[in-house]
Amino acid sequence: MKIHYSPIRCLVTAFLVAAILPSAASAFTLQDAEGKTHSLGNLRGKWVVVNFWATWCAPCIKEIPDLAAFAKANQGNAVVLGVALDYDEPNSVKSFARKVGMTYPLILGEGQTDKQFGKVKGLPTTLVYDPSGKQVFSKTGTVTRGQLEGLMKNSGRTGV
Repeated sequence: MKIHYSPIRCLVTAFLVAAILPSAASAFTLQDAEGKTHSLGNLRGKWVVVNFWATWCAPCIKEIPDLAAFAKANQGNAVVLGVALDYDEPNSVKSFARKVGMTYPLILGEGQTDKQFGKVKGLPTTLVYDPSGKQVFSKTGTVTRGQLEGLMKNSGRTGV
């Protein structure tokens, strides 16, 4: 019996496999500056916002108060993780983060992020995962509390 491979069938199969299998970045585990571990698996049932930033990035600093307000207003339904990509001096990054109003967990990138998310192409970059753990949003550039809350509202799910 001879098997015929259709290019369209191969494409459809590849698409289905990609849709079913999680990407490497979709399953992450990060340790914050206080030593607490945050993993996508343990955050199931909540929206997860991962925001990559740096102390020298003006748009990053501008969005921190909005991210903090979003995290506070949605404590039961969402978690924000701030990943600092300039981590050479951890104490000064921690101090700076507090000074600009970061009230959510601070992750010091230290290479743990490249392995799990790949190279970030620009700052700020924000990834959003829905309560099932699926990445539903990715943006390079600033985000607002309103955009994040709109994303939650438009999905029709605030928890699993």
